[in-house]
Amino acid sequence: MNKLKIAVQKSGRLNEDSMRILKQIGISVDNGKDQLKASARNFPLEVFYLRNGDIPQYLRDGVVDAAIIGENVLIEKGNDLTIVERLGFSKCKVSIAVPKSSNATSLKDLNGKRIATSYPNTVNQFLDKAGVKANLHIINGSVEIAPNIGLADGICDIVSSGSTLFKNGLKEIDVLLKSEAVLATSPLISDENQELIDKIQFRLKSVLKGRGSKYVLLNAPNENLEKIIGLLPGMKSPTVLPLATEGWSSVHSVINKNDFWEIIDELKANGAEGILVCPIENMVL
Repeated sequence: MNKLKIAVQKSGRLNEDSMRILKQIGISVDNGKDQLKASARNFPLEVFYLRNGDIPQYLRDGVVDAAIIGENVLIEKGNDLTIVERLGFSKCKVSIAVPKSSNATSLKDLNGKRIATSYPNTVNQFLDKAGVKANLHIINGSVEIAPNIGLADGICDIVSSGSTLFKNGLKEIDVLLKSEAVLATSPLISDENQELIDKIQFRLKSVLKGRGSKYVLLNAPNENLEKIIGLLPGMKSPTVLPLATEGWSSVHSVINKNDFWEIIDELKANGAEGILVCPIENMVL
């Protein structure tokens, strides 16, 4: 049987998040320690564990059919490749940072200065847009140390929590872009494997939709039922069932996680009681 070949980062947070979401969409992978390749038990798929920076070329050459990869890496090394799904995890920024003692407050303040980075293509792209001329020092790893040893006046690197900048006496002054994990495909993917990607994408959408939603059950006084239903559009419309207590109904619906507390406040203001909120594992639309 033909197998879909998908690349993930060989280690780190993105690797852990990638393997977690594969498990959540029902794909079981036997990945032992230090393996470079592993097969799924219940889906025609092989996982390749690769260096993040090498994955765009593997996609381009058709060595792998798809990849779960940081969008920032694609912008730097694979902006010709197709993103088929944004995955909402492993979020980070590509930022400009300078020593805390620096007077620089934006990218433009580094005109004529030295910038150390592992993302030269990304930096050059934003320098051109801003009309800034700077000297780039390309470093692979430990970029944050460059200003402290006199190699650069500022850096451009990925930032997650900001703790690494803080430890190295740096402050963020500009954000070039925001990034998250994405599912990207090879331009050479076969029609057969594209069908497998479509199946994976369908499963991913159901998991991601579930992550962004909450299931709500509540008791509503009938005199305010229309107002309460108006607050809970659900997927099509809420489910409304009569309660044994006269004048009351049970309402079941789905709400967006980001609007959760605002909607709960309005429900309570309209007399809703016994509000139960549950996580959703999957939403198949």
